[in-house]
Amino acid sequence: MSDSHSVEQKFGFVIPVYNHGAALESVVKNLVQYNFPIIVVDDGNDEKNKAFINDVAARYSLVTLIVHPKNKGKGEAVKTGVLKAEQLGLTHILQIDSDGQHDAGRIPQFLELSKQNPKAIICGYPVYDESAPRHRVIARKISNVWIHIVSFTTSHQVRDALIGFRIYPVEPYCIVLRRHSIIDSHMGYDIDILVHLLWRNVPVISEAVEVHYPEDGVSNFRAVRDNLHITFTYARLCIGMVIRLPILIKRKLYK
Repeated sequence: MSDSHSVEQKFGFVIPVYNHGAALESVVKNLVQYNFPIIVVDDGNDEKNKAFINDVAARYSLVTLIVHPKNKGKGEAVKTGVLKAEQLGLTHILQIDSDGQHDAGRIPQFLELSKQNPKAIICGYPVYDESAPRHRVIARKISNVWIHIVSFTTSHQVRDALIGFRIYPVEPYCIVLRRHSIIDSHMGYDIDILVHLLWRNVPVISEAVEVHYPEDGVSNFRAVRDNLHITFTYARLCIGMVIRLPILIKRKLYK
């Protein structure tokens, strides 16, 4: 049910950047047409990537640049961007990766859904083309099974746990950040923050977005490190789910 008149929405974009400085401008070019603030977080990049990032920040007035002196991980970069969005008075942010893999042509549909459902997360789920590595697709399916277990949701509500293409309402997001000091700082972050928001009964609407893996693309995914982060994230969330089980069961029965 739409609640589009309950919130005066102020949108912005959050882009965490690490090792994708060269691709950043093409992403920003797709965003400036909306005339929303664009928060770019330089997550401890090397000098070569910093040069690209600084050039984009200097040439596009909508860009607000925040710099982490050292690499802290994707999760910390997104967290920094969202807290900055709160300072700027934004009510909703669209998180998008800096590597250009996500189809920016879907942004108008995501924005419209958010306007119709301002209390909801508009959560992308990937539609892959032939460029997607098979092992990544399989691993993602396994991860998506676990998010339904720990959050007490169905595959119809939450279609993907890991994608970095989502619109979030800022207020509940920042409440979670302030109340929970342990949120994964790396590739488990998108899972972690989504589950915590689901536990707070924030609704989720899943919407398709095409994902393309460029042949010469640079991946920040480190198989051992990031799979461990994801595994430990789900283990911690399982404990959190057990603690909240009476509330989650009651909520499920009520629905």
